[in-house]
Amino acid sequence: MPFVEHKPGRVVTGDSSRTVDQSSAAVPPGPPPGKTMVWVPGGIFAMGSHDFYPEERPVHRVSVDGFWMDEHPVTVAEFRRFAKATGYVTVAERPLDPANYPEADPALLVPGSLVFRETWGPVNLNDYQQWWAYVPGATWRHPEGPASTLHGRERHPVVHVAYEDADAYATWAGKALPTEAEWEFAARGGLDGAVFTWGDEFAPKGRMMANTWQGAFPWQNLRTDGYEGTSPVGSFPPNGYGLYDMAGNVWEWTCDYFTPRHPEEVSKPCCVPHNPRGAAPEQSYALGQPGAHIPRKVIKGGSHLCAPTYCLRYRPAARQGETVETSTAHIGFRCIMRVPATA
Repeated sequence: MPFVEHKPGRVVTGDSSRTVDQSSAAVPPGPPPGKTMVWVPGGIFAMGSHDFYPEERPVHRVSVDGFWMDEHPVTVAEFRRFAKATGYVTVAERPLDPANYPEADPALLVPGSLVFRETWGPVNLNDYQQWWAYVPGATWRHPEGPASTLHGRERHPVVHVAYEDADAYATWAGKALPTEAEWEFAARGGLDGAVFTWGDEFAPKGRMMANTWQGAFPWQNLRTDGYEGTSPVGSFPPNGYGLYDMAGNVWEWTCDYFTPRHPEEVSKPCCVPHNPRGAAPEQSYALGQPGAHIPRKVIKGGSHLCAPTYCLRYRPAARQGETVETSTAHIGFRCIMRVPATA
């Protein structure tokens, strides 16, 4: 772990000017329940941001208990073991129900998933169909379509997984998906209020800290970070808690339903929400948009397709709503294990 130094009572990351006192909370309750899980201490933090997108507002204090978290997103190799052991078939591998897609082209109502297609030049950034295509046969086994394979991607995050798929894996593994508050607290790595998971500077001393898009989206990927598409987990420095890929690479599912804004800050310290959960399913509907009748869950972390000029969401406060049946080439997940309450 050359990028992170743990000392009693301090977390020192790539931005050593920002630290947080964790003298007692940093002590885990016992040995890790899995060899790739790390302890995330509980605490109070400022959730959200006033500086970027409307859905991140308002900033409000939240309290979470400590928990164990996968140090990186679930990989292709890990998901393959799950599928082999259970025979699980992902949403992208199943036939689509025409009743759920009354306006869709019947020819597209076949198993498949959304795949990114780099454009030949500048396009209207308000029209995502310019770079996203529904590809029949695209699944976690065939990320770009039927002709593609997983060769050389065993350590890459698994993609083309819908919420149901992520939840099924978590249940099989004896784990759970994090709430939005748990995920954001973990992503901050002890740097409360920082813009990024590592501090406030995007590339400190010129070092790329995450797999994101450099250049003009969606047609010019300069690959300054060394990657086009997903990257092997752990390719960039971890945050202060030892967690990798909490920014960029792939978006990650949480278990909370999405709402277009956060709740207001409470007026008294005694009333800070503790282990909050998201809204009811019906509150997550995107009325007036395609798939308005399908509930949306919060996804966090941004991806390799996030650029400074489009979707600057490789930040802990960033959030989006994604319909639960959606699978794409840039959404994955990781799991947590909560510590049972003691009597």
